[in-house]
Order: sequence, then structure tokens, then C-alpha cells
Amino acid sequence: MIYRIYTDGSCLGNPGAGGWAAVIVDTDNRREEIFGGDAHTTNNRMELTAAIRALEKISADDTVELFTDSSYLKNAFTNGWLAKWKRNGWKTANKKPVLNRDLWLELDALISSRTVTFHWVKGHAGHFYNERCDALARSCAARMKSQPPPVEVPRIERPKVKPEENLPPRGQLSLF
Repeated sequence: MIYRIYTDGSCLGNPGAGGWAAVIVDTDNRREEIFGGDAHTTNNRMELTAAIRALEKISADDTVELFTDSSYLKNAFTNGWLAKWKRNGWKTANKKPVLNRDLWLELDALISSRTVTFHWVKGHAGHFYNERCDALARSCAARMKSQPPPVEVPRIERPKVKPEENLPPRGQLSLF
């Protein structure tokens, strides 16, 4: 089967609250929309996450045409950036560490087991599925901004004591 995947990422502040979205369309024109977010992230991380989450839903036997408005995502594959980064020990041309390496590794594994063709679409130019992804991603980012993640409450460890240390001396009774 051939799938068309449309992706987008959004960030309110960069870094800031972010959202990602993908629309997956099969050859019968059935579509599935997936989306999510992160309370503290970057736009590029959301762009990559959208592609990862969508490709995870596609069987390795299927063919994918992936449409993105992210040159960062597309050029990594079509201009050989990813291959160069791997050859250079995950360093850029100016010897800096490649950002988002964790996501690039996930994406690389998914791409290597599928037939994927990348297409760039101009963002905010009226392309139906790109606009839909943008709306979903922005909605998720707004939700992440308005509903910050729960604060982790530190766990208080009870002191470890021997049971006999907690008992009052023999012959005494303490009510307090």
C-alpha cells in the first residue's frame, strides 16, 4: 500500500510549549490524524516527532510519500545531511554536536526499513493537509502551554530503623 503522510510541528516560544501533528492518507483516501505535544521543546523537535509518530504507524512493507514544510527534516535525507552527520560521529560541518540526535536516530531506523520519498510543501500557503497539521500542532502547543505538566512531588523516605528501636523501654507505656 502507498501512504501519503503530511506532518507539522509548532512551538510557542522556541524553546517553549510545542505540538506536533500528522495526517496519514492511504490509497483508498482514508485518513488518520495523530497529534501530541510537549511542555518544553523546540519547533525542530516537534517536526521530527511528527514524522516519527506517523512512520511508526506504517508497516515496513509499505511505501510512504512524506510531505513536510520543514527543510530541516527534508534536507537531512534529500541533501545527505544525515549520512554526513553519521560519518562525522554526529558532528556538524563546523564540529558542533548534531542537535536532536535522539530523534534523528529513531527516524533513521524507521526510514531505513521503509521506502520513503520526501516532499517539501510551503507552509501557510493553503495546502489543505499542511494547514490541517498546522492547526492540530498549534492546538496541541496551546494546550501544553495552558496545562503545564504536573509538578513531581519529591518522595519522602522513611528512616530505616530496627524494629526494636521504635519500642519504648520495657515497663513503660507511652501514649504520646
